Amino acid sequence: MNSSNLFSEKNIGPFQLKNRIVIPPMCQYSAANGQATDWHLMHYGNLALSGAGMLIVEATAVCPEGRISYADLGLWDKNTAQALRKVVDFMRLHSSMPLAVQIAHAGRKASTDLSWKSDDYLPADSANGWQTVAPSAIAQSTGGTVPHELTNAEIKIIVEQFAEASARAIAIGFDMVELHAAHGYLMHEFLSPITNKRTDEYGGSLENRMRFPLEVVDAVRAVLPANTAFGVRISATDWIDRGWDLSQSIVFAKELDKRGCGYIHVSGGGLDGGLQKLPPLQSGYQLSFAEALKKEVVMPVIGVGLITDPFEAEKAIAEEKADFIAVGRGMLYDPRWAWHAAAALGGQVVAPAQYLRSSPHPYKDLFV
Repeated sequence: MNSSNLFSEKNIGPFQLKNRIVIPPMCQYSAANGQATDWHLMHYGNLALSGAGMLIVEATAVCPEGRISYADLGLWDKNTAQALRKVVDFMRLHSSMPLAVQIAHAGRKASTDLSWKSDDYLPADSANGWQTVAPSAIAQSTGGTVPHELTNAEIKIIVEQFAEASARAIAIGFDMVELHAAHGYLMHEFLSPITNKRTDEYGGSLENRMRFPLEVVDAVRAVLPANTAFGVRISATDWIDRGWDLSQSIVFAKELDKRGCGYIHVSGGGLDGGLQKLPPLQSGYQLSFAEALKKEVVMPVIGVGLITDPFEAEKAIAEEKADFIAVGRGMLYDPRWAWHAAAALGGQVVAPAQYLRSSPHPYKDLFV
C-alpha cells in the first residue's frame, strides 16, 4: 500500500493528479516563428512518460514581441496554435497526465539571443531583435533596450491577447493554463515598484500595481470553460530592497483566490539580475514562501527551489510546506526522476504498458 505523501493524489480544479510532482515550464528556445518544432515533439513526448502528476509547457507568448527570444513558442494565431496542437496530440497518444501551458509576455526582458549562445539582449534594430515594452521606460541594469512605456490602450490590447491565447490553448487540447506573473516578465513588472513608476491607475499603490495582472486574470477566466482551470506563477519576492515582497504577494494571492484561481506556483526573483541579492542557493531555499502563502489561501500551492532529492520533496509535502513540488532541471537531467523517487519512497507511478517489464526486481509494485 502506498504510504508516500509525495505519491498521494490531489486535485487542481477538476483534475486529479496521481502524485504531487509537477514539471514546471522550462523554455527550450527551439521554435520557428513561434511555432513548435520536432524538438518539442521529442522533448515533451519524453516528459509525458515521466510519471509526474502534471506537466506545464514552457512560456508561450501572447504576441511576437512578448517572446523572450526569437525562438520562443507562441499562441497568437492559427499557425502557432496548429503547430502546438501537434505536440499536445503527440503527448496524448500515450499519456493521460493533466497538461498545462504557461501563457506569457516577456515585457522588457524580451528580445534576447538564445540562452546557450550569449544570453545577451538584442538591439531593436538587429535581425532578431525588436522594441520591448514595459509599464515604465526603465532599462534593466544588466542590459537591454529602454522599453516603450505602454499606453492604457496598449495595456487593454495585451489583456485581450492573454485571453485569446488562453482560449486557443484550451481549444488545442490543454487542460489548464498558467499565467506568468514571475521572474521579471510583464505581469511581474507591473506588480513591482522597482519597474512600475507609473502615476496613473496602473501604478503607485499596491491596488494599482495589481490592476493589470488582475485584469488579465479576469479576462482569461471569462473565456475559459467551466471544466478547466487556471493557475498563476509568481515571484514571491524580488530579492531587492523596497521591491515586491512576501507581504504584497499574500495580498495578491488572496485576490487570485477570490477569482477562483486553481493554483499558485511560487517562485522568486528574476526582476533584475544586477540588483537582486539572492540568498545562498540550496535545496528548498524558496519553500518558505510557498509555506507562508499556503496558510493564507484555499487554492493549492506549488513550491519550488532546487529540490532534486525525493526525500526532501517528501518531507516538504508531509510538513505542508506546499501541496505540490515542481522539479525542473532535475527532471531534464533525469526524465525518470519520478520513477526513481517512487522506488525510493515506496510509491507507485504511472508508466506506459511498453515499459512495465522494466521495473527492477526489488520494486515489482512500482508501476500502476
